[in-house]
Amino acid sequence: MRRIRYAVATSLDGYVAGPNGETDWIIMDPEIDFGAIFKQFDTILLGRRNFQTMASAGSAMPGMQTFVFSHTLSQRDHPGVTIVNGNPSEMLTALKESRGKDIWLFGGGALFRSLAELRLVDSVEVSVIPVLLGAGLPLFPGPSNRINLTLAGHKVYPKTGIVSLEYRSTSTSVATSAVV
Repeated sequence: MRRIRYAVATSLDGYVAGPNGETDWIIMDPEIDFGAIFKQFDTILLGRRNFQTMASAGSAMPGMQTFVFSHTLSQRDHPGVTIVNGNPSEMLTALKESRGKDIWLFGGGALFRSLAELRLVDSVEVSVIPVLLGAGLPLFPGPSNRINLTLAGHKVYPKTGIVSLEYRSTSTSVATSAVV
């Protein structure tokens, strides 16, 4: 069974982006093999804001099937992606049961919260960047219900001070993945 994995960078104080959506504080560690990470996924889940930011920057995730969760975007205006605008439970459950690689829940704390509360997220993989932003877009915005997690792995990158943590959702029965 495929897994939905929330793999994201966060500041030490729990923000995935700064107050204006900036991510310039995310440092790249030369020990992290981003090519190997990307090869683990063939599907990406995005919220509307992340999708629009990526589209306006001309960036995309080549070779990945893309699902965008939005109540305002129209499928006819975005033929290269699948727009999801309703309860995602049935669609995502079927997607997880289909053949393929893991599914990357990419950024978007609000989308993460929604899918986690529906018990659709199998793992939470955060790379903690050693910076305090003081404000911004939270990793897990409230109000929300408590989500219990179990530590599945960790790795420290001494050159940059990044700490990668991997947690498994205790509400799913899916095996853990490699640490990001």
